[in-house]
This record gives sequence, C-alpha cells and structure tokens, in this order.
Amino acid sequence: MEKAAGSVRDRIEELRRVIEEHNYRYYVLDDPVIPDHEFDELMRELQALEDENPDLVTPHSPTQRVGGKASEKFPKVVHKTPLLSLANAFSEGDLRDFDRRVRSAVGDVEYVTEFKIDGLSVALTYIDGVLERGATRGDGVVGEDVTANLRTIKTIPLRLKQPVSLEARGEVFMPTAGFERLNEKQKEQGLAPFANPRNAAAGSLRQLDPAVTASRPLDIFIFNLEYIDGVSIATHAEGLKFLKEQGFKVSPEFRVFESIEDVIGLCAEWQQKRESLYFEIDGIVIKVNSLRQREALGATGKNPRWAVAYKFPAQEKKTRVKDIIIQVGRTGALTPTAILEPVRLSGSTVGRATLHNEDYIREKDIRIGDAVLVKKAGDIIPEVTGVVFEERTGTEKKFRMPDKCPVCGSEAVRAAGEAVTRCTGISCPAKLRRSIIHFVSRDAMDIAGLGPSIVELLLDKGFIRDASDLYRLEGRKAELVGLERMGEKSVENLLSSIEASKTRGLARVITALGIPLVGVRASALLAEHFRSMEALQRAGKEELTAIPEIGEIMAQSIITFFRQNQNKEFVERLKSAGVVMTAERKDAGAPKPLEGLTFVLTGTLAGYTRNEASGIIETLGGKVSSSVSKNTSYVLAGENPGSKLDKAKKLGVKVIDEKEFESLTGRKQQ
Repeated sequence: MEKAAGSVRDRIEELRRVIEEHNYRYYVLDDPVIPDHEFDELMRELQALEDENPDLVTPHSPTQRVGGKASEKFPKVVHKTPLLSLANAFSEGDLRDFDRRVRSAVGDVEYVTEFKIDGLSVALTYIDGVLERGATRGDGVVGEDVTANLRTIKTIPLRLKQPVSLEARGEVFMPTAGFERLNEKQKEQGLAPFANPRNAAAGSLRQLDPAVTASRPLDIFIFNLEYIDGVSIATHAEGLKFLKEQGFKVSPEFRVFESIEDVIGLCAEWQQKRESLYFEIDGIVIKVNSLRQREALGATGKNPRWAVAYKFPAQEKKTRVKDIIIQVGRTGALTPTAILEPVRLSGSTVGRATLHNEDYIREKDIRIGDAVLVKKAGDIIPEVTGVVFEERTGTEKKFRMPDKCPVCGSEAVRAAGEAVTRCTGISCPAKLRRSIIHFVSRDAMDIAGLGPSIVELLLDKGFIRDASDLYRLEGRKAELVGLERMGEKSVENLLSSIEASKTRGLARVITALGIPLVGVRASALLAEHFRSMEALQRAGKEELTAIPEIGEIMAQSIITFFRQNQNKEFVERLKSAGVVMTAERKDAGAPKPLEGLTFVLTGTLAGYTRNEASGIIETLGGKVSSSVSKNTSYVLAGENPGSKLDKAKKLGVKVIDEKEFESLTGRKQQ
C-alpha cells in the first residue's frame, strides 16, 4: 500500500515536471516539442490523480495556474483583467456536460461560437481612444509589453472611432499563404523554416527589433472586450459588434445559438471545411453570451466557467514510408522515425513522423514501403496513425530495432516492462550532457557549482568529453578563469568541490554512473554488499539477486551496463583520477537503536537532505516509509510539512523535529 502511494506521488511529481518543461518551451521559447493532444493527455492524467489524491495538491502544480511565463526580454505588464485560458472539450459529450453545468447555474442561455485561431493571445489597451499599450498574455496575470511590435500590424487601429477607454483581447496569427512565403524566404537565406503558422506568429511578434516584426505577414482577430469605461454592453455579441464599429477586425463568422445541439452541429460542419479558411484553426470556442450570466458563473483559478474550447481531432492524410531510421535522444532512448514522401499537413510540409517505439510499429504493422495515414495533432509533431493495408504489394520490408546504438555502438537494451529501447553507453555523444549533469548531482558525486549551463560551457569549449574529464581540470585552471561566467574565485571553488567529490565513496559513484533502474537506495545496498567496484563489476545474476531488494531485472541491467567497453573504460578513468571506489564494511555488531521503528519524513529539513536523514535511519536499523499509517512510529517534520503531518495528528502518531531526531539517533549535524 505504501509502495502504491509512493508510486502515485512520484507519478504526480514527474507529470508536474514534464508539464512545466513543455509550458516553458511553448510559452517562453515558442518551441513546443510535443503535439497539443499529448500535452492535454498529460494535464488530464495529472488532474485525475490530484482529484483522487487531494492531499497531494500543491500551489505550484500546473493545474493551479493559468500557464506560461513572461519572457525576460520585454518589460513586464500586469494585466488589469486576468487573461484566463479556456478549458477544453474533445467530444460532443464534453460539450453537453458544459451546457448542463451552465444551465444548472443560470438557467436559459445563449451561446456565441467563434473560430479557435491558432496564434498568440494579446491584450490591447486604449486610453481615450488611443492605443496605449499591447501585451502578450504571458501567464494570464503578467505578460510582456510588445507595444512597438503590435503597432506594426496594420489591422490593429492606433486610434478608435470614439474616444473610449477599453481593453480588447485578440489573437495574433499568420495567414497560411503568408506563412508559406515566409518559410520560402527563410530557406533562401539559409535559415531554419518555422514548424507551423503559430510558431511563426509567436516568433515574429516577440522580436526585439520591431522592423523584423513589420516585415512579417501578421494579422489579428479581436475576440473579447475585457473592459470598457462609460459604455453599457450587455452581451458578448454586442461587444464584438461595438469593437467592429471602432475599427477592429473581430472574430469572423461568429454566431449566436440557443441550443447546444446547434453548437455541436456547427463544430462538426467546420471540422470538415476548416481547410477552406485562409488561416489555421484548431477548434471552435463556445462562450455564454450574457455578460451578467458570465459574472454569475465566475471562474476557477485558471479557467472561466462560461466558456469552453472544442478542439478538433487531428487531421489525417495519406503518404508512403520511404525508410525508418533511429534517432537517439538525450536520455539514450532509441526512437524509430519514419521518412515519408512529403505531404502537406496542417499548414506545413511533413517529411518525417515519429513511430514512438518498437511496440507501436509492431501493433500497427508498419513496414518500409507502406502507404500510411499521418496526422499532425496540434500542428506540431507528425505521427503515423495507421497503415492502408489494401495498398500493400508484398514488396514492403519489416523493420527491426537495432541491438546496437547507432551513435556509439554500445548495446541497446529494452528492459522488461518498458516500451523504450535505450543505449547503455555512459559516454554516448547523444546523451552526454544529461549523463554529466546526473553525475555531478547532489545524490551522486555532489559537485557544487556545476549546473547545466556550466556543463554545457565546458562541453562546448572542449574542456571535457565525459564526466571523468572533470577530474583533469586542475591543470587547466588558467584557461577556465578566462571563460565567460568563470571568475578566479568560482573556478577555485569548483575545483575544490571536484577534488572533494573523489572521497564520496562507492555508493555515490554507483549512483553517479546512472545504471538504468539503479537509484540511491539500490546503490547503497550494492556498495554495502560488494564494498569495491571491482567486485560489483564481476558479479553475476545469482550473487546480485541474493541481495534483498535487487530483483532479476535490475540485476540484468547492472550486468549489461558493465559489459560495455566504454563503461568499463570510464570506470578505469575515474579510478586513475583518484576517485575512491570502495566502501567500509558496516559493523554487524554495531548498536541498532532504531530497529523495529518506522519513520515518515515530511517538509524541508534544515540540517539534512531527505536521503541523508533516510540513510541515518536505515543505518541504525530503522525503516523509512512514504506514507503515514497506524504502524508509523515517528513522523520527522521540517518546514512547510504537507498533509502527512495532519494525518499523523489524526492517527495519534508522534511528531518529532530535528532536535528530537538527533536525540534519538545520537547524532549531531556538523
């Protein structure tokens, strides 16, 4: 039960980390790497897990915020009215559920439908009829001041027909034809083409030089009147008509309906004829028309309750698989990729598509030479959705995953229970940066001052080729001082930290190697049992699985890792650099004052990391659990404890602080 709870917690934290990374790439870098539907699935999974486990909800969860982040390149703008994002609907059932919720709260209702334009949301502020400021949405509360760039868009009026003060919200986009011309120009200049019109619009609007923005074919549709002084507006439709009278280009073909069934019909209609438009849309937005009813419905922390965005299913087109190649990612994952006959899809030409993994290819029986259907969900990453079997000729070739990494030649292994095949080489160029960052992390060799940016700098400048080269930097001190962000004092501190890491011990070195499936706990068990790297490298499956908590799958992963020549050579380089790879035998007769006691840790400890405190408990015979139960002996609480503290109090479990912990263990933090 405790393991299951820990698994849920770990999955929630992993989802939060992944979602925040994708949010950052989407809103700040304008460089999304997954389709919208995959991002939506991640958010839905996180929301469902948090709904089932409300005690695990935290203020920093992506479900508790609007999304996005203001860039550091532009001055910040605090929006007078928060620019909330819309909840999504993916089916007719979702739309009917939305309608039920609205009607149960406010009774009879009218809806306005608008195109869901695929662009960048902005707010335009007018004072006495004159454009005062234009800002990106940002996170909905704080955006970026891009007034100079917005002034270059000819469809944005610099002065309104009447001297009114208002804020209007719109979507900056790039028409399809303009997008194609821009990409042709990019290619002529030897520059990378934009992935889709949305990326092109976002990148163009957020240029530091307004002249660049002015050269791009940007346009805008205004879709909401956020506020207005001195004019009475009763409905959204009235607001759009007023904005149009003032000179704005408002949402085209907006319609007013009294029935959700009519709304559903309109969604189905535009799903079929979306390609007839001169701009990209990925759905239909449905809004309550009455502003009074909107006020009554209100909003959640991130979405208005009076609107929803119906998202179209991804478009599919037919093409042919010319070849299947392997790409190696930063984690060592080998991803099969289809090379396609080029096909026009969702605003750009597609020439390759992800095939995800070996199981995906086998399940869909995709072969080289097949006619296939391709979709580009979210207008980002294309994928093959199926094979047109009736067009098979018998000349198609089956694909087999390689057993060697195409980049470094190390064994490529698929662990039992996993869908992904991974390179096992620690020095593989495709995953080098990430392996070094793991090597120097706090749970591994704990080298202070070696963050991702410094690792990147050392790699780019050729100072290191893998993590073992860190221990040879002492002789290049003068060169290091000359690097950007590497002053004399910081270099001295870095070299001291690298030197100190040599004596962290065997368990830390095992963790630092990044052996698949082997974490901090398993590394400690292996170090305690074998006491030297040589003994661990010689170990067979029987000896490994004889250790409690080391199963057959983990044992095979360890054996496979040490079978690779580049990994053995890496360990030898660490040894020759003076890195200690032995562990002292723990005295079996040493007192175990915590034997039979179970501890749960919560909050941030001042004197220990979680791993350090857990290590002390386990060394003294105690057990560390991830959840509080009636069998818990003590809850060790630090600052900002979570729901575990409440549960401990409810169950009558004794709660201790760090002083009491040190009294129990007989240890003082140095």
